[in-house]
Amino acid sequence: MATINIRRDVTDPFYRYKMEKIQSKIEGKGNGIKTVVVNLNSVAQSLSRPPEYVIKYFGFELGAQANAKPTDDRWIINGAHDAPKLQDYLDGFIEKFVLCKKCRNPETDVVIKDNRILLDCKACGQRSEVDPRLKLSTFILRRAAQTPKGKKDKSAKKSRREKAKEKEANGDRNGSPGDSNQSDNGDADGEVEIAANSDDEFTRRIKNDAKDINVQDDDGEDEIKWSVDTSEEAVKARANQLAADVKHSLVLEPAEEEEEGGSGTSTYDELGSWIIETAKNTEGGIANVSDIEIYKKIKELGIEHKHKTLTVLAQTIFDEKIVKQIPNRAPMLKKLISSERHEKAFLGGTERFVGKDHPELIPQVPAILLGYYQNDLVSEEVLKAWGSKASKKYVDLPTSKKVRKAAEKFLEWLENADSEEEEDEDEE
Repeated sequence: MATINIRRDVTDPFYRYKMEKIQSKIEGKGNGIKTVVVNLNSVAQSLSRPPEYVIKYFGFELGAQANAKPTDDRWIINGAHDAPKLQDYLDGFIEKFVLCKKCRNPETDVVIKDNRILLDCKACGQRSEVDPRLKLSTFILRRAAQTPKGKKDKSAKKSRREKAKEKEANGDRNGSPGDSNQSDNGDADGEVEIAANSDDEFTRRIKNDAKDINVQDDDGEDEIKWSVDTSEEAVKARANQLAADVKHSLVLEPAEEEEEGGSGTSTYDELGSWIIETAKNTEGGIANVSDIEIYKKIKELGIEHKHKTLTVLAQTIFDEKIVKQIPNRAPMLKKLISSERHEKAFLGGTERFVGKDHPELIPQVPAILLGYYQNDLVSEEVLKAWGSKASKKYVDLPTSKKVRKAAEKFLEWLENADSEEEEDEDEE
């Protein structure tokens, strides 16, 4: 069978790392239609990964049930998915779970240490950490944390929560100082840090767009050229002109501000005001305000590590087409969401956006939450906890109950998907 390069972006015909092309076969019809990945064992062997990792990754990315423990060696995904589509998704798996972050070679082994997934590169010796927020990461860690009796080790979740808190305190999103992944949020001078050889979508866009953007010099002289006046006086004037209901929705409670370290509500108001004003002056509205501009503004304000920043963003960077806009905004949001606290703040802002600003979108809550889940913006645990109890922290209690009522279909799907996964694990 003809082979292709494991890294399809490498066109060298003598590239030493090869694998078979994905082969799929669609069976059944109607609600019973399914896709069999014919040569998954061979592909997984070329990648030095268990085939259940690959099939589960496909299932997570496609939002479909996938059989991770077949009795007849038939690897099945519900629904119809052709081979080229699966090949594209396999590129994502290779990027996140196979390639060394330093030398970009696929000669890596998976090492589980302290509830972290590390890629140990045999080519250059580098150890780099896999993003723990990915759904497949949770699947891998669950399996590693199981006791001989098949029960989950509860300390695994606790350890991950403690690690997330530590990362938030240190402003670190992608690993400890000794790992290859550096902070995505930039350095103290306001420069946007780019991980070496990183190919993630948002980083590529930063590389392209940052060429034409001058950041603030050390002596304080601002050289950024915006389409609207962003001087302190102009921003304050526009903030004062905002409609009372919009401005109120962005203001944080004093107690919350103390918790944030005294940043002051004006900082978050300034961010929200700037986004709203920029959208008004941009053809096509908020949908055409670039992530790069928003990210630069957040860096300028020094609130890239604050969880309340996500509350403001959830209310201002989307419009009535939010479901379609989530995948496009996801790369930027993933750089800012670094802990459960950030995830909860993002959900709170969404609750306010849907429940107060756009109540006509309440029927779309299941699709919105599915978009967050599939794009790794909010974890399964946080979504379940959020859906279990209404809260008046962001909206009034009746509105909160209404939003969660609308979310029931998605939460049921999430519970059923998790139950099926646990049944597969218990059978092992």
